[in-house]
Amino acid sequence: MKLLQSIHGHGKTLLRAARLRYFSTQSEDYLRRNYANNVSEYNTVVASVAAQRRHFLLRDVYDDMMLDGVQPTRDTFHSLIAGTMKSSRLQDAFFFKDQMKSMGLVPDVALYNLLISTCGKCRNSEHAIQILEEMKRSEVKPTGQTYICLLNACAVTGRIDRVYAIVRDMTAAGLGLNKFCYAGLIAAHKNKTPITDDTAAKILELVEQSKGWSSAEAIGATSENFMLGVTLEELYNIPTAEYVHRRGGFIDKRLTVYHAAFNALADLCNVEAMEALLQMLENDGRSPDAFITMQIMRCYLQSRNLDRGYKTLMEGAMIDYTPKGMQLVCDTLSNMTKRNYLLGPKMGSDLLFIAANEKAGGYTTANYLWDLLEAQKITPSQPAVEAYYEGLKGREIPEDDPRLLKVTEVLGNFRSRIGRRP
Repeated sequence: MKLLQSIHGHGKTLLRAARLRYFSTQSEDYLRRNYANNVSEYNTVVASVAAQRRHFLLRDVYDDMMLDGVQPTRDTFHSLIAGTMKSSRLQDAFFFKDQMKSMGLVPDVALYNLLISTCGKCRNSEHAIQILEEMKRSEVKPTGQTYICLLNACAVTGRIDRVYAIVRDMTAAGLGLNKFCYAGLIAAHKNKTPITDDTAAKILELVEQSKGWSSAEAIGATSENFMLGVTLEELYNIPTAEYVHRRGGFIDKRLTVYHAAFNALADLCNVEAMEALLQMLENDGRSPDAFITMQIMRCYLQSRNLDRGYKTLMEGAMIDYTPKGMQLVCDTLSNMTKRNYLLGPKMGSDLLFIAANEKAGGYTTANYLWDLLEAQKITPSQPAVEAYYEGLKGREIPEDDPRLLKVTEVLGNFRSRIGRRP
């Protein structure tokens, strides 16, 4: 009760003790305990609960509305079902739909889309198909969003046959495939059982095919979704749904198909296909965002390729050279050292080259990497040494600094080998 009381403030309790009400008088005590008095205030409470991701309380709020004799509106049910969709509470979603219909409110296409999406999150494609049939019986015309929700709901369970049937229906209706459709197709191939030898190749093929979709074919967010705070990634159950609200460039929304593909290949532990996909991304002139970096690292680690996994983690952490990221690299290197996990020449050189290009900060990470390589008697590559030398010279370091003297010596040896004076 204390948890619920904190949601709407002012010391008003959300759930009445033991659900007992005293309707005989509008006493001062009752008014103090009552947190909402009309549908507008209840809608505000629903929005507050959903914003705080305490979706398990939505059913309690609705029960309080009924006990207070407050009639929910269509907007109320939209907010309730959007909240249950985000928390994958299928039973509650169907309960609210039935309650809505019992009050004479006919669900519209936006609400049906939320229900189909909820089925997808709960891996229940059969219920999603039943909802589409109910829409047809109710003479509610499906939209492009409806088909994409259904496509991704079937993709979660690997229903390839259903997915391609939906694609044919979309084509017949004059709807082109957009990036969310291709993301669903990729998920369908990844989730189908049994996994075949050509699954990874098919995923790469779909990524290549997706480059032909145009913005004219894009099906954007509706005003209802915007008002409810539902992103397209959440509505279509895209792998980046839980990260899409993060700031700082964590997600590049232009890479939706790549996100789905990297996530799928990481689940399949297919390093070869993942590296081919990474090359495709680079050929497109794009760089991995934080989500893709996370999937690359996951693929390496699940494939027991620890060298590449640790390297990917630290390279990703050094993007933009933030203090938090650089500290993460130092902590990772420290943990590796404690476990006697040594840096290889290539891995050490690559990491030193990146760390050495830090323009601000204390240069702690680059110095730490240099010291580790020195302790292991590993000479970094010439590009890494040159970058580290330039980084040291660009800082106020005494000429007799041991690191500067040593890197000058190593750089001189490199240059002397190709006939240049140190």
